[in-house]
Amino acid sequence: MRWTLLIDGDGHPGWWQMALDEALLEEAAARGAGFVRLYQWAPNALSFGRHEPALRRYDRARLEAAGIDTVRRPTGGRAVWHAAELTYAVAAPIGTLGGLTQSHRRIHETIADALGTLGVTATLAPSGEREHPALGGACFASAAGGELLVHGRKLVGSAQLRRAGALLQHGSLLLAGDQAAVLTYARSPQNGGGATTLEAAGGPRTFRETAAALTLRFREWEGEWSEPGDDFDPTPLVARHADRYRDPAWTWRR
Repeated sequence: MRWTLLIDGDGHPGWWQMALDEALLEEAAARGAGFVRLYQWAPNALSFGRHEPALRRYDRARLEAAGIDTVRRPTGGRAVWHAAELTYAVAAPIGTLGGLTQSHRRIHETIADALGTLGVTATLAPSGEREHPALGGACFASAAGGELLVHGRKLVGSAQLRRAGALLQHGSLLLAGDQAAVLTYARSPQNGGGATTLEAAGGPRTFRETAAALTLRFREWEGEWSEPGDDFDPTPLVARHADRYRDPAWTWRR
């Protein structure tokens, strides 16, 4: 198995990040290759799950007036405020990581192992727990089975998409701050509690240190690992889906 590690510490807009994640899903399916990506969002952004009724839940006019960047993810789940956080993405052939539950668990166990090296003990939410997007609220208001908790509070929220024999799982690891923006622009009161951050758990709040710990653990996965050189240009990959993710008609389609 050939794995490529991509790290974007400077950050890009939400549409750019989502377009690249989807393109890597296609590459995983077409080439039988795997990708692990660690990145930030610039500017900060509010993202919605693929099937989330954002028009009903969030005040589009207020968000646009405040200049808040918004995007709809290719994966499911509920709204996430991307600010002081690290987003990870794994794209790989389905057979590489196993079934839905198995792959979800393996990715989160790898992240938990990395957090342990930073002095943070994270546990997996019980397998019987399920997220209910229909209830609204922030993604971090509650944990689905297998997501990462610290002292019972959600630290990492993730979602997975499977298509054409490959999977894309990406998720947000909160470094600091909170998810208050999700509630600020909601049309009605929503559940926003239940989250914690790496900083609150006694770990680092920097992207660089957290990414370094994650990199070491992901590289323990079996296979051949490489990182692209400085001349790597992801623009052609991003261009495949850039128009859709930049289009308000996609973001606010429901």
